[in-house]
Amino acid sequence: MPFLMIRDDIVNVCVDAVVNPANENLLEGSGTSRAIYLAAGEEKLENACRRIGHCAPGRAVITKGFDLPAKYVIHAVGPLWMGGNHKEEEMLYSAYRESLMLARRHRLKSIAFPLLSAGSYHYPKEQALKTAVRAISDFLMEHEMLVYLVLYDRSAVSISRKLVDSIEEYIDDHYVEIKDEHLEGDRGYPDFNRDQSFVWRECKNEQLSGAERPEPLPGAAGMPLAGAARMPLAGAPKRSLEQLLAHMDETFSQMLLRLIDERGLKDSAVYRKANVDRRHFSKIRNDVNYAPNKKTVLAFAIALELSLDETKDLLNRAGFALSGSSRFDVIISFFIENHQYNIFEINEALFAYGQPLLGQA
Repeated sequence: MPFLMIRDDIVNVCVDAVVNPANENLLEGSGTSRAIYLAAGEEKLENACRRIGHCAPGRAVITKGFDLPAKYVIHAVGPLWMGGNHKEEEMLYSAYRESLMLARRHRLKSIAFPLLSAGSYHYPKEQALKTAVRAISDFLMEHEMLVYLVLYDRSAVSISRKLVDSIEEYIDDHYVEIKDEHLEGDRGYPDFNRDQSFVWRECKNEQLSGAERPEPLPGAAGMPLAGAARMPLAGAPKRSLEQLLAHMDETFSQMLLRLIDERGLKDSAVYRKANVDRRHFSKIRNDVNYAPNKKTVLAFAIALELSLDETKDLLNRAGFALSGSSRFDVIISFFIENHQYNIFEINEALFAYGQPLLGQA
């Protein structure tokens, strides 16, 4: 964990393995495939693939990374789009799953995917993204790995027109027209509310500037909206004064652990739903005075499916609040008020609006 969407050239991402959108004969392709071959060293990678020879759609094979920053290249064969009635979704899901399982068998800790089949194989981008998110998130609910989905341009993310309209309406109703608040307290995190976005590189521990911030997208068929735009809040009942007073001296760590226990949940289920890795959660559990950043607090609020009232309380324990002058805060509030708690779908919307993603570590 976690799973992050970034905008960059995949050959520059420092991970244990990058995924090549391969063809069945493992020959150099165009676009992303050609870029990977060139960066790895064409002759070396061609020779390695020639020794393997073939890979069926929905499957994946592995070679060395040669001159790439990545140690390995995983060659995943996605399906050719033929209208959607020829098991394309099943094969695309399998290509992601097989790649992830192959990385796990080789004890790799990080992997970067392009959007498979969405280039020369003509898979509709919004459907390709939906399948990618589902396959990766399903894997991460069972296993530990840092996964990047590298999107070369913002056109890959097309959230639904209905969702865009709903978010825009909510922003219009709740956003205060002053400068977006910086996510104060987010030590070690890039500020996505400025004029550029950033990608963090583990191996170099440095901050690299990426492409300019995407504008709100016009939308297309993609992530569905679960419920009406202004669905009335019908979550947990408001807490009594006695309940509030009973826990008023709790730290963030104490409140988080209490909420997990009260809901009868396993730690692993919660930190995975929060898109947070095990080591990060262990620090929280073992330090009663742990000081999280704001995005971590909100990630756990989403994982625990807290009401807006409970979310504000959890934020307060860490010294934060929700602000009407922060687009990030307003978008998060929209999803909580509409009881939409899939963190990966929330991150799709945040990515589309040029905001930081939940669960970054």
